[in-house]
Amino acid sequence: MSWQIQIQLNEKLFVRDPASSDVGRSIVKQGAAMIEKMGLEEFTFKKLATKLKTNESSIYRYFENKHRMLVYLVDWYWRWIEYLVVVHINNIKDPNKKIDVILNILMLKVDADLVGGPDMDKQILHQLVIKEASKSYLTSHVAEDNKLQLFKPYKDLCARIAGIFLEINPKYKYGRSLTSTVLEMAHYQYFFMHNLPRLTDFGQAKDEKEIINFLRHLILSSLTAK
Repeated sequence: MSWQIQIQLNEKLFVRDPASSDVGRSIVKQGAAMIEKMGLEEFTFKKLATKLKTNESSIYRYFENKHRMLVYLVDWYWRWIEYLVVVHINNIKDPNKKIDVILNILMLKVDADLVGGPDMDKQILHQLVIKEASKSYLTSHVAEDNKLQLFKPYKDLCARIAGIFLEINPKYKYGRSLTSTVLEMAHYQYFFMHNLPRLTDFGQAKDEKEIINFLRHLILSSLTAK
């Protein structure tokens, strides 16, 4: 399967659009791999420049700092997830089946869509988001970043999924709260399953399908509660 999509991100995330050049795309691709492997705290532009055999100034031409790069990567991921949701539920009428599709997408059980498209390793990006996404907004300057609409892709995805939840129960009052809880829990439970197994019921089997079953139960129990 071969496809091409153009994901447009907030221009305030970068100094120069990294998608506009081979150098920028290399910075993003290698930067994502390094952040996923070593974490945002240990990652530096100096280390990235060494890996790319260039100088730090070439990276600063694209990103103001490493936090902006992280938000760029996380926003790209949420836009891509929203794209997958739209494509895969397009011809589905049953909202229960839509939920199954969405949960599989969140756990990246969509192998055919992991090839082609932008030159970025989707599995690495998925792991990066699991480990590091909360650091994009758990900052002392979150209010300023929010005013710049840096978290809009996450909000848009939540709104879209919340709308699907309301197809099951239009009177449910907590659609966005449930959605953001499910999105965060999908990542936390995956991380706990592999790293802190006593915080989950999936530590022994380490089966992502069990996380999907748990999230489905949480969603439907919430939406159908009397």
